[in-house]
Amino acid sequence: MSEEMFDLVNEDGDVIGQAPRSQCHGDPSLLHQVVHVFVVNSEGHVALQLRPAHKKIQPNRWDTSVGGHLELGEAPEHAAYREMEEELGISAPLELMYTYIWRTEIESELVYTYRCVFNGELSPDPYELAEARWWSPSRIEEELGSGQLTPNLEVEWGKFKEWQGT
Repeated sequence: MSEEMFDLVNEDGDVIGQAPRSQCHGDPSLLHQVVHVFVVNSEGHVALQLRPAHKKIQPNRWDTSVGGHLELGEAPEHAAYREMEEELGISAPLELMYTYIWRTEIESELVYTYRCVFNGELSPDPYELAEARWWSPSRIEEELGSGQLTPNLEVEWGKFKEWQGT
């Protein structure tokens, strides 16, 4: 099986090349695209996923409801719907909230973040996620800085609250 390839993009999201996953996850000069989805219910709770132990980046930490890389040539919205179905087994309307660039010593990502309102049962894929559950905003606030949440989720939580006006 060949290694997964990602589109490389500039800061505007224009494709400028391709590179394998292993190279993108080892060279922060290679900007690639990802999608995140905050799945919220009508009570204001947010679904978070626990990253499984086998993940190379941030294993065993709670993260946004959905997250994943775009396939070659894939539109961000399509990737968000695909990842939502793959990771949580749900399909519901999406709303693009914002985009931003996330840089670490390991990688650089152009992140497209969506919001989805969903009131059904979460059906996490056991390979993709260790667990998924609903969290109250106050519980998320309590866990900030505890090491239980991914650093990206902690930054993203602030962006999400700003987008909501809270």
